[in-house]
Amino acid sequence: MNTVDFRRHLHSHPELSFEEHSTAAFISEQLDALGIEHRPIAKTGILARIEGRRGNLKRCVVLRADIDALPLQEMTGVEWASQCEGVMHGCGHDCHAAILYGVLKRLQSDRDFEGTVLGLFQPGEERGFAGARKVLDEDPFKDYDVAAVIGEHVDASLEVGEFGFCPGKFMASADALCLTVKGAGGTPSQGAKNPIVAAADLVMRLNAFNSDVCTLSVNKVVAEGLPDHLPEECRCEAMMRAFDEKLRLRIKDMIAHAVEEVEYKYDVGVSVDIHDGYPCVENDTQLTYEAMLMADSCGFVVRDLERIEGEEDFGCYSQLYPSLYYRLGVGREAGRKHTASFLPDERALAIGEEFMYQLSLSILNK
Repeated sequence: MNTVDFRRHLHSHPELSFEEHSTAAFISEQLDALGIEHRPIAKTGILARIEGRRGNLKRCVVLRADIDALPLQEMTGVEWASQCEGVMHGCGHDCHAAILYGVLKRLQSDRDFEGTVLGLFQPGEERGFAGARKVLDEDPFKDYDVAAVIGEHVDASLEVGEFGFCPGKFMASADALCLTVKGAGGTPSQGAKNPIVAAADLVMRLNAFNSDVCTLSVNKVVAEGLPDHLPEECRCEAMMRAFDEKLRLRIKDMIAHAVEEVEYKYDVGVSVDIHDGYPCVENDTQLTYEAMLMADSCGFVVRDLERIEGEEDFGCYSQLYPSLYYRLGVGREAGRKHTASFLPDERALAIGEEFMYQLSLSILNK
């Protein structure tokens, strides 16, 4: 099976996070046909392994592709459109998986390289499911010296033949916050304590944390009161993003301190629930520059990217291993990702495959 057909099959049969049973079965079937060793991982993922014919087989490169789809009703009109009602590969994960398949196919056909390649078809990246964490919970790389973890994402702001790179800090962490301010409902004459005023003060304190390396956005404030009665509580929901893991922890401490001050000032109680999301994606600087030079030498167009506030569970890998997460151009005509009309240019598949293949060999044979 070629890369385009592989991608179109996945696109026609999308599955949501941790429901990728048929996807995993299809990938397993195709790897079996190539004679590539593999096993299940993280419930609905696949981990493939190809050993080179020389060198230290404990030294490895991990190639990662996410495989889950989104809850969208596809509107592209292509022949290979989704056959699953309300589910679509609207983020390009089908492209990522197809490129990884193509790279593994080429490596298997000629294993004249040093070390080992691990091909990770990872489930559950979308919508905060953090499939990467479930992969790492199994500690699948414990017996290896991981030289690099490589991942990519299709990008419609780049044309076909263009690659985007950002050395160092690339994508932000993402933590969801829910803060509930509890006062005493009723009227002031009944000794009511206004949770809305206290919450407003807290929101302003949180807003003061914003900077060029941290964004704390309060997106929702709810207080179910009456015109002549104060509510019992006021709930605030926010999203915090940071580009540094130490700063991320420090901001959480600062939030706790702000809560204590508001509680004391207004004589209210504040409960804080922080849902830890994805960590920062931080690219290994040397690895990134080497990849940029390789892309240029292969005749591809290299673009410098700015930091992105969007989150990605690839950060779970980049916090533990030398990592590179880059962008693959699929043409501006593709439209916006995470929409029902997102349609990447399939010419990008061969380009993405060639680059990941050459990069893998370069790292392994270094």
